[in-house]
Amino acid sequence: MNAPQDTPPLRHSHAEDALALLSGTALIALAVALFQHAQLLSGGTAGIAFLLHYGTGWGFGPVFFVLNLPFYVLAWRRLDRAFLFKTMIAVALLSVQTELMPYLIVFEQVRPLYAALLGGVLLGVGFLILFRHRASLGGVGILAFWLQETRGWRAGHVQMAVDTLILLLALATAPLLQVALSVAGAVVLNLTLAINHRAGRYMAT
Repeated sequence: MNAPQDTPPLRHSHAEDALALLSGTALIALAVALFQHAQLLSGGTAGIAFLLHYGTGWGFGPVFFVLNLPFYVLAWRRLDRAFLFKTMIAVALLSVQTELMPYLIVFEQVRPLYAALLGGVLLGVGFLILFRHRASLGGVGILAFWLQETRGWRAGHVQMAVDTLILLLALATAPLLQVALSVAGAVVLNLTLAINHRAGRYMAT
């Protein structure tokens, strides 16, 4: 029997939110490590961070953290404060975890195609966890979340369009095969979001 229509959705506790932010960013940090090992790219703000990381040698974590700062303005003006607060925590957690990852895990050999596909799945699941707890990793994620909440556009579709554009721009500096594999990873990521992150399918907030 379906629940009454006026029954409010169950809310996540603070402990559940904290665990979700930690586990979601941990999956994403592992995906970043796979991408770095295979010299792959991703879309969104992370894609820009990857390009700067490969081109300058700067750490991915600090670059990613700084690039996200301007997007907090949109979140502050357009989205609720709880979303912004959790997003800032998630960005900080990912920045720290990506810097610690070389001390925690070392890949001896990973096929680039497998790194792209598995990394895409890990990114998708990690983002899904964050989205379902009303958080994101800033950047394009903030924009995608806002468009889904206000316009009904699927976050996965919005992110896929932006990610594809960024990866195409990467052709100017990266080999074609590297970009092609990166596109494959982005497609897997965004298909994971598009299939699983739909309004009305998950009632907890």
